[in-house]
Amino acid sequence: MNIPEYESYHEQKSHFDASFPYNTYLCSIPFDFTNVPLHWHDEVEFIYIKVGTGIITVDFQKYIVQGGDIAIIWPGQIHSIEQLHDQAMEYENIIFQTSLLGESVIDRSYAQFIKPLLDGHFSTPAILTNQSAAYATVRHCLDKNDNIGMSFPDGYPLAIKGNLFSLFFAIYTAYATEPATITDRSGKDRNMEKIKSVIKYVEMHYADAMTIGDMAALVGFSESHFMKFFKQTMGIPFTTFLNNYRLAMAARLLLQSEETILNIASEVGYDNLSYFNRSFKSKYGMTPSAYRKV
Repeated sequence: MNIPEYESYHEQKSHFDASFPYNTYLCSIPFDFTNVPLHWHDEVEFIYIKVGTGIITVDFQKYIVQGGDIAIIWPGQIHSIEQLHDQAMEYENIIFQTSLLGESVIDRSYAQFIKPLLDGHFSTPAILTNQSAAYATVRHCLDKNDNIGMSFPDGYPLAIKGNLFSLFFAIYTAYATEPATITDRSGKDRNMEKIKSVIKYVEMHYADAMTIGDMAALVGFSESHFMKFFKQTMGIPFTTFLNNYRLAMAARLLLQSEETILNIASEVGYDNLSYFNRSFKSKYGMTPSAYRKV
């Protein structure tokens, strides 16, 4: 399974119709899962912290977040969510397709105001706190959309979109005067694109056998260059990243399915149960069977 498939476990918590490209659902760490591994997607995502404290990583920068904070994840940004020590965190994921905001050759507002934000032409904070510009409006708009999802009044998509436009107006007016000081997200940073291709490949194929040679070929590097490049960028060797990803997926399955531990080990790419058990205990401090009972 990949990240979107795991997110589907929470569709029963969603307030909205799956046919409308705006989705929101509640999650908790560590009760639903201990972490969401590094991944990226083409949708806009707001991570709205409701209660507790945790860690959100955006483009390799870690942030400690707490109740009330709102993370902004623009399309293509690499991000993750994890537990801070033994603390719990409840948060809401709001994810929507950029097509919801419209793009028309007649109405130039998308190209003039929205697309520059999506592409990273302006510096916007990864985390909005109650001291941030635009915070009050962004939070108010997200809360209004949550309320709409409780009753679904006739024509509710219009209200959802209206609140999103108000939200983007607040972000644009607060931050559009600050040009980005780093390469924007439109694909010019070749190294970032290579890392993203590796992360996406692991996300989609982590249960399959893969070697350093496979990943090096994927990005057009020699094996030695790839190993150095990956560790310099990610801070850990590729094999550690892959194992951590597989173990994170195993932890989710242990909590969210009734599959046997042997089957779960196989599903996440381990063909040796003893090695899986040792690896899991090394990472989580307990055996898979004990983890499932917590």
